[in-house]
Amino acid sequence: MPELPEVETTRRHLVPHIVGRTIVEVVIHAGADRLAMTHAPRELEAELSGRRIEAVERHGKYLLASLDDGRTWVIHLRMSGSLVIAPPGEPAHAYERARVVFDDGTLMRFNDLRKFGTWHLVEDAREAMPNAGPDALSDEFSAGWLREQLARRTIAVKSALLDQKIAAGVGNIYADEACFIAKIDPRTPADEVGPRRSTRLHAAVIEALRRSLDDGGTSFSTYLDGLGQEGTHVMNVHVFRREGQSCDRCGGEIRKVRLGGRGTHFCPGCQRR
Repeated sequence: MPELPEVETTRRHLVPHIVGRTIVEVVIHAGADRLAMTHAPRELEAELSGRRIEAVERHGKYLLASLDDGRTWVIHLRMSGSLVIAPPGEPAHAYERARVVFDDGTLMRFNDLRKFGTWHLVEDAREAMPNAGPDALSDEFSAGWLREQLARRTIAVKSALLDQKIAAGVGNIYADEACFIAKIDPRTPADEVGPRRSTRLHAAVIEALRRSLDDGGTSFSTYLDGLGQEGTHVMNVHVFRREGQSCDRCGGEIRKVRLGGRGTHFCPGCQRR
């Protein structure tokens, strides 16, 4: 699933191509009707057509396109979605589910292998993301906030990091990476982490996200950025999907376990309970 670095990379690529531009055509392809969450597909096409994009922001894993009528077009890529700028007239991608054409001929494709992506057109963006807490790269996501949230939970600390009410934008990749950077066993009960280690974990979350953002995100399967390129952070992960390989910090063997139904990667040698 595209997480914060992948969605932010996409946003940065989209902005120079679509902000200030007017939508002239929207096509949601047959079989992708579930993409349209707040309107029927044909109605959503009509509502978006003729609108100008004033800004494109991001909160957690959501893209927020502000329109000239005051509404917000909220896009979630979900498991396998991507938004890609393409030359005018370029043939449809194999997994293209929708396309948007702008007044200068710019084409934006929504590709989605699994068809889980969602579009909302709302008056208030919070309507489309009611469970989103502070963005993990915002000032609201502070060390004190994280410490307070962890102290209230008995679930594993890695599972707590995946709760979007705590850190919007953090998913499986960066929860594993943050626990490694902070030298915390991901299975540790959240309320046992303590003030000192929770402060270290807060810094580790930000470091993991920013390192990936510098690399344009992480591509393990379907993720492509806004220009149709793969993110290169896959070459720089510490533990994620590196089970059986040597830890780049202590030389121990990286393990994979199931935690809360999610594959979890860590080094038993330097991530201790």
